[in-house]
Amino acid sequence: MDLAELNKVANAMVAPGRGVLAADESAGTCKKRFDAIGVESTEENRRDYRELLFRSKGMANISGVILFDETIRQKAKDGTALVALIQQSGAIPGIKVDKGSKPLAACPGEQVTEGLDGLRERLIEYRELGARFAKWRAVIDIGPGIPSHTCIVANAHALGRYAALCQEQDIVPIVEPEVLMDGAHDMDRCYQVSEFVLKETFEQLYEQRIALEGMVLKPNMVVPGKKSGQRASVEEVAERTLKLLKNCVPPAVPGIAFLSGGQSDEEATAHLDAMNRLGELPWHLTFSYGRALQAAPQKAWSGKSENVAAAQRAFIHRARMNGLAALGQWKADLERRAA
Repeated sequence: MDLAELNKVANAMVAPGRGVLAADESAGTCKKRFDAIGVESTEENRRDYRELLFRSKGMANISGVILFDETIRQKAKDGTALVALIQQSGAIPGIKVDKGSKPLAACPGEQVTEGLDGLRERLIEYRELGARFAKWRAVIDIGPGIPSHTCIVANAHALGRYAALCQEQDIVPIVEPEVLMDGAHDMDRCYQVSEFVLKETFEQLYEQRIALEGMVLKPNMVVPGKKSGQRASVEEVAERTLKLLKNCVPPAVPGIAFLSGGQSDEEATAHLDAMNRLGELPWHLTFSYGRALQAAPQKAWSGKSENVAAAQRAFIHRARMNGLAALGQWKADLERRAA
């Protein structure tokens, strides 16, 4: 393990004013997104859509791109590898390596992420293809009687083993324990579960001998569940989320790149900005957004070549807004003016 190299890549991923584009949707997820805009989810269409993002000036605010297995092997229309387009923009290619969540035995309604079998060999291949970081997502749902201790430990243990295999191959692990915002729980319950999950995750990272200086954390924010009917102010979300992180995340971690978790584009941006305005922190705070960066360009594109420029403008805007939020310099009126 080359810790100096891992630390260099991790710091580059959370560089001031830049963040990670999560473009690692599986074919199934991509189909859902494309169905919503009336586009057939073919390999060629998926390639064309991602190519327009990677050739966009919006990449100026993107430090890294999480790719799916299909995408890391694809070439643009002119024969250039998509990985090369990302590198030419100054961003770092990354790869999603988990195999998705499956029902957790003996724990009704709960899931565990799979994909450890054969991971070492896949990481070796992905590094040869250009990946310098990876992502593994654990999914923790909140509901009556869940999450269980069993579920939290099982997912945290898998995250630890994944991270160890990544660092062995000089690949920076993005550690993503996501407490879902889909339920009817309030903000206090989100905080309570998120604290349990993060503390157990770092316990497992310690057990698996992870060098914290060579990783990036990708957590959820502290928000009320979508079905709760409750709303929290931007300031409340920022304050509670920072309290959580200060209580759970060691300062050795170079940076925290938040997932958007179903928040609207502007909500995700506003929450990140508010956190970065709340004073000095031991880690860089930035974004690792998928839908919150891509919903607007996807809608603008709608599968038509004549819409590529409009889609790129939408991506440039969202990337710029989040880049400003990562510096604590975003303002809501910038959204109004763009509209």
